[in-house]
Amino acid sequence: MSVCKRCGAAFSCAMVDGNDGTPCWCTAMPPAVPVPAAATGAATDLTCWCPDCLKQHIAERQAEKNRPKE
Repeated sequence: MSVCKRCGAAFSCAMVDGNDGTPCWCTAMPPAVPVPAAATGAATDLTCWCPDCLKQHIAERQAEKNRPKE
């Protein structure tokens, strides 16, 4: 099991935890900006978020994108 670095929830990430060869659940999500790196910003610090946090992140980015420009 993986642990979401945003909220601490346990979840399954096929890319990290391994699986039966099927794609990870996140591949069915709409395209989004990459999940931000951990505090150091090093490439090795990139991590997955749980489904709920990734959905929220995508919704926030969509809202920003759709917000009228001033």
